[in-house]
Order: sequence, then C-alpha cells, then structure tokens
Amino acid sequence: MNLDKILAISGKPGLYVLKVQTRTGFVAESLTDGKKITVNLKSNVSLLSEISIYTYEGEKPLTEVMQKIATKENKGQAISHKEDNATLAAYFKEILPDYDEERVYPSDIKKVLNWYNTLQTKGLVTDLAPAAVEATEEAPVAEEKPKKAAAKKAKAKKEE
Repeated sequence: MNLDKILAISGKPGLYVLKVQTRTGFVAESLTDGKKITVNLKSNVSLLSEISIYTYEGEKPLTEVMQKIATKENKGQAISHKEDNATLAAYFKEILPDYDEERVYPSDIKKVLNWYNTLQTKGLVTDLAPAAVEATEEAPVAEEKPKKAAAKKAKAKKEE
C-alpha cells in the first residue's frame, strides 16, 4: 500500500491525491468525488505516509497499521467508522494490540478506519511489495555519490 501521494487536508473532508505542485501550493484531487482543488502552503496538510500511531514501544507507521487491517479483512472493507467507541477500540486492539490507549483517541481510530475504507473503495489497498522495491532501488543511488567523491579525490591526488 503506497500512501506517498495521499493527503489529509485540515478542514476538508476525505482524502486527496497530490497531482501537481505549483508556485503557491499544489493541486489535489479528491478521492471521494474526483474534484480538483488548489491548496495554498498555509493549509495544514498531512501526508498519510508520514502519520504514525502511538504504541507502548514507540510509533507504528500508518502504512503498517493499514496493511494489518488489509490482512485481517482480506483486503476487504473494515468495520464502519460510525460504530460506537467500545466496538472501535476492541477492533483496533485486534489490529494493533500494543497501541497506546491513552494517546490514541477514538477520533483517531475513526479517522484510520474511514481512511482505510476510502482507500479500499478506490482500489488502493495493495501489498507493500512495490514500496519495498522502490526503497531498495534508491539505496544504491545513495551509495554512488560517495564513490564518485572518492574517485575525484583520487584523481586530484594523481594530478598533484
């Protein structure tokens, strides 16, 4: 599940996909109705890929939490975010047994389930394999830069 370009915009319902970056902000498309909106840089925007859920051991990335929901539901719909708080807490406890109950509020659980169901409806609930492949492809690129710098230094020493 790749959440890199999926956004939550404060004050706007639903999720959005980042389309184009502009000089004063960016253009996002709603996953719900497909309408495009312009968002200025002053807006409070969160990338889903950068959101984490508090656990007793630290923080768990939202991508992992959503992957666990997908595994439990066999990539189908999760329970509705409109269930009562006790039902939501029990469901979330099944998904993430070590989540910090004092710092993760029922409203947070509702958002996660609502977001998951929205992504599932749009067919964006997939395996993590593509994101893992991208990460491994980027690693060698980062290693090449120091090699080039070392080669330049060696060449400079030879010229001296």
